[in-house]
Amino acid sequence: MSKQKIILVVCTANVCRSPMAAGLLRHRLEAAGLDGAYEVRSVGTWAVSGAPASSHAEQVMARRGIDISHHRAREVTAADILEANLILVMTEVHREALLAEFPAARGKTYLLSEMVGKRYDIADPYGSSLANYEYCAEEMSSIIEAGFERILSLADRGGQ
Repeated sequence: MSKQKIILVVCTANVCRSPMAAGLLRHRLEAAGLDGAYEVRSVGTWAVSGAPASSHAEQVMARRGIDISHHRAREVTAADILEANLILVMTEVHREALLAEFPAARGKTYLLSEMVGKRYDIADPYGSSLANYEYCAEEMSSIIEAGFERILSLADRGGQ
């Protein structure tokens, strides 16, 4: 079997959006029987290593049958960027930060929203209500569902 393609999901602290998006994407890959072909990882641009996912993020994912309780935050490294076939970021600020620090991110870094042909930031629900986390999760889930084939295609081609 060929090597797994790595999809890296990036947000700021790696405790809300990226762990939820990674969980949603893993769940979608499993449903398609493709979880063996792709590995989904999540990191943050300003993460406190070892921090758990926020309790609201865990609750929202649990309602969808997705367990992210074992998630621990990690800050992005050069190795993460080099190993990734595709990098999905939540905001333009995340993309700019990665491209400034890691030239290898060029050509394989996209806003999550670009997977459905749009270009907008996914708002950070950190510190807000459970309803805002639900909204964020639903928004990301819709993008992952509608953009699933594009995600796979970009990961298979190394972002190109």
